[in-house]
Amino acid sequence: MTDPAPLVLAPPDAEERRRRRAGRFERIGRWAFPLAVVLLLLAAWDRIVVWNDIPPYVLPSPRLVIGTLATDWPVLLPALLVTLQITLLALLAAVLGGVGLAVLFTQSRLAEMSFYPYAVILQVTPLVAIAPLIFIYVGSKLAALLLCAWIVAFFPVLSNTTLGLRSADHNLQDLFRIYGATRWQRLRYLQAPAALPYFLGGLRIAGGLSLIGAVVAEYVAGTGGTGSGLAFRILEASYRLNIPRMFAALLLIALTGVAIYGALNLLSYMLLRKWHESAVRRER
Repeated sequence: MTDPAPLVLAPPDAEERRRRRAGRFERIGRWAFPLAVVLLLLAAWDRIVVWNDIPPYVLPSPRLVIGTLATDWPVLLPALLVTLQITLLALLAAVLGGVGLAVLFTQSRLAEMSFYPYAVILQVTPLVAIAPLIFIYVGSKLAALLLCAWIVAFFPVLSNTTLGLRSADHNLQDLFRIYGATRWQRLRYLQAPAALPYFLGGLRIAGGLSLIGAVVAEYVAGTGGTGSGLAFRILEASYRLNIPRMFAALLLIALTGVAIYGALNLLSYMLLRKWHESAVRRER
């Protein structure tokens, strides 16, 4: 019996080359197209201001906003750090509280029936309606700001993680019971991996909401000083008709939100890229 002929890989055909070009085009387009749109909008904004001779206290040009961001950086940087600190601490508290309550709800049906409706009530109640009460009854300003941001951010983590923990394959759950696995073993080796994509999805939502909650809380607090965030700087600039500083502060808030989302999206990709369908890249 003769040995089989060695396998010779054929060169990629036209379809394979087309797929590779499409993949390269998609990778470049993901950042090139949004960048092009932003540049076009900035150019249109600048031309509208110049052609209509709009004064800066009505609508500043993009160049003036960037210049104000550079000149007012010593004022805006401390405010950015305050807002970022509140946002990240609230996000951390939302993760701890949301995941802890989700595990409790999946382990105890009584606890879920007792406390889940209150989580829904906190989620659907507008923050601007309850924030003044929080600032009245909570003595510390930082604690009140954190509580306001946490209220907004924790529900997506709670609901998504609870859904993920309940989405483990029922056949695998039966197999774990047959082999006598404990609740902790089922939670660690079955439910937690199944819930990870859901948790990361809720975390990306909570990242943006924690920033929104921090800004809204700062608006309600409305106090100046060294501990003031970007929201107060926007209010202060509006009182003084310093519209370029308002736009500069808004730009910092937007960039902060994009950075938080990008970091959480990268974290999700790194944790899921080797095994979950949502992150595994396939040839189209």
